[in-house]
Amino acid sequence: MNKKVKSFLKIAGAILLLATLTILIMRYSTKAHSPEDTVSYTDKDLKIEVFYNRPYKKERVIFGNLVPYNEVWRTGANEATTFETNKDIWVDGSLLKAGKYTLWTIPMENSWKVIFNNKMYPWGINLEEQAYRNPEFDALVLEVPTKNLKETVHQFSIILDEENELIFLRLAWDKTLVRVPIKPEKT
Repeated sequence: MNKKVKSFLKIAGAILLLATLTILIMRYSTKAHSPEDTVSYTDKDLKIEVFYNRPYKKERVIFGNLVPYNEVWRTGANEATTFETNKDIWVDGSLLKAGKYTLWTIPMENSWKVIFNNKMYPWGINLEEQAYRNPEFDALVLEVPTKNLKETVHQFSIILDEENELIFLRLAWDKTLVRVPIKPEKT
């Protein structure tokens, strides 16, 4: 191999190593501020799992400011939030087929649109910090009311719990709570 090729390969290798280190440092840095979490619900043969990143409030005004009203939000930070069910379920009265979805929301002052999208997206937002979601792949869009909380939730939280024969997908942050009722499909 001639010297020019060797030099080129060394420079390319150094650039590749630097790029990899930069990506790893950025990933660690963003994850430290909005750590990953997975919540799940299991009953008999039904399993529901939500993967998301949990940003902190940090003295900020969240809804209507950091997360603007009437705009698509990736429902957390960093990557797009995912929702997976191994069985068909009824979500607020509408059928959602078994599968893996990205979970998007459109926060509004008194209600939120909750969107289950068939497509997986790499980061959740593009370079202009707009949601990656393509509405053509929306499997289900529904609107649920918000509830004002007395206590502040300092870290964005998603909870799956059971109440009165329903499973609730609860999204809470700051002083806002959204509850999405889920019922297993009868087989």
